[in-house]
Amino acid sequence: MPSIVKILRAAAEPNRLRILLLLKDEELSVAELQEILTMGQSTISTHLSQLKQAGLVEDRRTGKNNLYRLTLAENAALDQATTSVVPKGALNKNGDLTPAAGDSFLNELLARAAKETPEAAADQAAMRRVVKKRHDKMRAFFDSMAGRLGKDYVPGKSWKSMTEAILHLLPPLTIADLGSGDGSSALLLSQNAVRVIGVDASEKMLDVARDRAVQAAASNVEFRLGEMEEVPIDDTSVDLVFFSQSLHHAAHPARAIREGARILRPGGRIVILDLARHRFEEARELYADEWLGFSEAEIESMLTSAGFSNVRASIVDKTAEAPQFQTLLAVGQKI
Repeated sequence: MPSIVKILRAAAEPNRLRILLLLKDEELSVAELQEILTMGQSTISTHLSQLKQAGLVEDRRTGKNNLYRLTLAENAALDQATTSVVPKGALNKNGDLTPAAGDSFLNELLARAAKETPEAAADQAAMRRVVKKRHDKMRAFFDSMAGRLGKDYVPGKSWKSMTEAILHLLPPLTIADLGSGDGSSALLLSQNAVRVIGVDASEKMLDVARDRAVQAAASNVEFRLGEMEEVPIDDTSVDLVFFSQSLHHAAHPARAIREGARILRPGGRIVILDLARHRFEEARELYADEWLGFSEAEIESMLTSAGFSNVRASIVDKTAEAPQFQTLLAVGQKI
């Protein structure tokens, strides 16, 4: 524990007191303190080292710099040094200041010091200019990225992470993933679902999906063999029906949507992600596509005919590479 004398000596030196007054309001680097106080780097670093040894400041690494900030008076030695000037009831059973009382004392000490330090007002004004520069630098970066974010790489930003965040905004549901393929969508949906039932016509795809479910320890996911037009799921047993880039493989898309309506509970929703209508005929051979996507009007008509209300369809994405496939999103609610 630092000595009381060391703490008081560190806080009493005029320039170190100016530093404490600045760090009370902002985290600052050595370079920023240099600019504010017009002192040399070695002088600033020496003062910070002494304040850190006294337990009055702490630092954290950010990029190439350390940012320094005030350590409020949970410091037990400083608490002990001030026991004679605090109100009754501010001490704990060991005779030390409570954290709240210690913080209150240090804040009061710095408030009084600010009134008695001639440079304090100018230091605060200089600090505001320095912090504004920091913010302006960050703003200039985002100004330069305007219109490019999402096109250029952004660390930590992905559609998968965004999807997972949005899933946790939904209540836990029982979900049918129709045309589930290798189980990617089903496993993603399972993270915040009561149960997910994946249905696919390929036994080999289901084997892959089941293996992935075991590896992910996803016990609330089940995969069943079946066609989208004849779903092996009971009537009115699920809350959400999901078609993810599968409807254009169905021989009878309208019938598959009617099956979705059959298995949904009243008030349940259907969500369709599929390709918008396109002319890339090679897709039939390359991807075994039965249909070259759907227009918004076609999807809305099929949903309405199947008895869904609040039907909406829109283009939500477009790939930059040829043939520039567009993604269609359609939703509806079972009456």
